[in-house]
Amino acid sequence: MELRHLKSFMSLARLLNFSEAAREMYVTQSTFSQTIKQLEEELDCLLFFRNSHEVSLTEAGKELMPYAEKTLQMAENCTNRMEDLRELKCGTLNIGVTHSFNMVMNDTVKDFIHRYPGIHLNIVYKPMEELIKRLACRELDFVLSFRPTEYYPQIESHILFDDHLSVIVNRNHPLAEKNNISLHDLERYPAALPAKGLQARNMLDKILADSVTALNIRVEIDEVTPLLRLVRNTGMYTILSNSATEEDDCLKAIPINRDDCRMEGSVQMLKGTYKKKSSKEFIRILCETSLVKKRINDWLK
Repeated sequence: MELRHLKSFMSLARLLNFSEAAREMYVTQSTFSQTIKQLEEELDCLLFFRNSHEVSLTEAGKELMPYAEKTLQMAENCTNRMEDLRELKCGTLNIGVTHSFNMVMNDTVKDFIHRYPGIHLNIVYKPMEELIKRLACRELDFVLSFRPTEYYPQIESHILFDDHLSVIVNRNHPLAEKNNISLHDLERYPAALPAKGLQARNMLDKILADSVTALNIRVEIDEVTPLLRLVRNTGMYTILSNSATEEDDCLKAIPINRDDCRMEGSVQMLKGTYKKKSSKEFIRILCETSLVKKRINDWLK
């Protein structure tokens, strides 16, 4: 049995159309049909029902699918490992990042591309739910975000640093004199909040659901950078992670004095898959940035 047999089988099992599967494998339909026939003869069982109208999997075909998928994944893992042995001189690293995790990215990317110019970085900024779906489909190598509050059975989270949900104001705001703050303190001031779906907003909405506090929400923005720019230039406040303002002298982060406001900067990876050397190196460089290093968890020291 050859890998091309299993690749052809998986293509046909997914498309259930000989001509479309042949095009996907870049062979003629007759060559593709012969490949499937060779696999069936080798296994001594019929894998597909065929007639002039449709193609469908037999019981044997359904049984073969998970083993074929696992074998092909192991072969891909082997190829990835060989690429890593070439001292990170080539390859692509696909990274998912939530908007609220953006504060640690600039220095990390700058350092990484300086050290490894041959590696192409593909960085995707999306809400957590979409990034997790793309990670589960193997479109991403890992996701950088605050630790999800929901449980994803396919995903493992490795905590990098601790953070806290905080109120962000400019230095001239009346609230800037406080060292900690309650939600009740916010009711009299206009708010510019991260849009629904962003991690800080999801956490805030869960807290507000159990509170009698009613915030005066004037603006909602789905990106952190323009949100902070608005707060910097107006009398509005926003609510983000404490670290969002680390490098901005014009803003102050005031922790919300609740026990359920803890946030954990994490890397999310797919369970049971090979971890690229380039992934490990990117995360290592990220952990050396000043913002992460002073917040880093003990297990990484």
